[in-house]
This record gives sequence, structure tokens and C-alpha cells, in this order.
Amino acid sequence: MNDVRTKICGLTRPQDVAAAAAAGANYLGFNFFPKSPRYLDIPSAGQLALDVPPGIAKVVLVVNPDNALLDAITGGMPLDMIQLHGQESPERVTEIKARYGLPVIKVLGVADAEDLPPLEAYGRVADQLLVDAKPPKNAELPGGNGLTFDWRLIAGRRWPVPWMLAGGLTPDNVGDAIAMTGATQVDVASGVESAPGIKDAEKMAAFVRAANAPRNVPPKLR
Repeated sequence: MNDVRTKICGLTRPQDVAAAAAAGANYLGFNFFPKSPRYLDIPSAGQLALDVPPGIAKVVLVVNPDNALLDAITGGMPLDMIQLHGQESPERVTEIKARYGLPVIKVLGVADAEDLPPLEAYGRVADQLLVDAKPPKNAELPGGNGLTFDWRLIAGRRWPVPWMLAGGLTPDNVGDAIAMTGATQVDVASGVESAPGIKDAEKMAAFVRAANAPRNVPPKLR
């Protein structure tokens, strides 16, 4: 059993789903943001979701979705969680949870200390938080940009619900990120790709191994 739970997001091919599952990922993410190189339509995502082995959570990533889109996704494929990656308000998070009866992950970008208070507010309504690097101004993508942030900002912090660390993680730096922040869940997209939207089986396996390698955790995070 992995001590650190891993999420591999933006899968686009059957062989990548199989490799991510074989690597030991706990969550697999399917991206419904049209501007992303990892974008899938509902039939394509549905086919991939059918290949996900039991016990691995199927997560759909959406950005400021309306009910029509969520109705189509939830009615068109098997899924376990909804990941909200836009500017959804706490009230909208609550509404989506009630309407669909599925756990919701809310993504929040962090660049400096001013970005931390919303995590507490969303932690009271979402089922999980995903703490990501804040995208640059005018960025095309809300995430998956391969950017990190200053992990010291969240070192040892806890919120009302479980949380994941994201933002520029790779097999080479995920161990340091976990040691510095105390994260017990990590999320990766571009950091395990050979090209945008194309996952690399060896990198995925290396990421999961690195996330679960023995490490020295600072005493204050134990």
C-alpha cells in the first residue's frame, strides 16, 4: 500500500491508462477543458474510463462548468469525483455536490501568502483541495503549465479536508516537495509526459516510486 497517494491527470490514450494503473496511481484524471492539449470529448473519456481497474478513482477535470456540461459528463461515462479548476465559488461547489452526489475536488492556485485564506473557506465545502501553482496572468491553461510555487508557503499546513499538492511536480522533485510540505497526496500531468498530452510509462512509474521513497521529514511535519 502506498503511503503517498498519487494522481496522474490528463490521460488521453488507452496505453497510458494501463501504464498509470500499473505504476500504482490512486487517481486517474480526464480533462474536459477544450484549450488543453489533454482535452477529451465525452465518448473518448468514457472509453478510457471503462479501462480503469477497480479501486482507482476516475476524476473528471472541468473549468467553470455549467449544469448542461456536467449533466452530459455524468450521464455519459463512469466517474468517481469531479475536479473544479476554475473560479467556482464556494456556493457553486456546494451546489454541484448536492446535484450530482459526487465528491468534489476544488483546485486553488498559490503564488504567495495572500492566496492561502481561500483554502480554508473552500475546505469547508469541498471534499478535497488541490493546491496548485497559480498560473501566470493571461495564461491559456488554468493548470498543467509545469510551474512550481514556493512550497514553504504551505509547509506543515492543514485544512478541514484532505488535500493534494500539484504544480510542476516531476519524478525528480516530488520527494523534496513531499518532505517540505508534508503532503500525503500529489498530482502530476505535464511532469510525466514525453509530449503534451502523451504520458510516458517510465516517468509515471518513476513518479509513483519517488513519491513513496523513504525520506527525512522535518520534525515539525511529523
